[in-house]
Amino acid sequence: QVQLVESGGGLVPTGGSLSVSCAASGGTLSRYAMGWFRQAPGKEREFVAAISWSGHTTRYADSVKGRFTFSRDNAKNTVYLQMNSLKREDTAVYYCAGRVGLGYYVKDGEYDTWGQGTQVTVSS
Repeated sequence: QVQLVESGGGLVPTGGSLSVSCAASGGTLSRYAMGWFRQAPGKEREFVAAISWSGHTTRYADSVKGRFTFSRDNAKNTVYLQMNSLKREDTAVYYCAGRVGLGYYVKDGEYDTWGQGTQVTVSS
């Protein structure tokens, strides 16, 4: 069973950049479609970005489109979320998620493997 571990969260000023990673252990991510979700205090978990197993297809929430980039390195069993031009409303716990599949998936219920989350805080 693949396990996911996020890293790279932290405190960043408004307008700054941050990259978070999600590494897999116990198996290979090469057949996994992956996603990033986030949950801010008092809010429901929301979709951020998705990527197909090959990395050829990505999808983004409108709120992050043009600012965030989702990529993957299957050889390293790791996916990355590069976040630029960060806003205060990007503050949340960021979770990576995975599932075996050929496409991309934007609903959290479509994923069966989750990391523990990493906190991203954007300060004013």
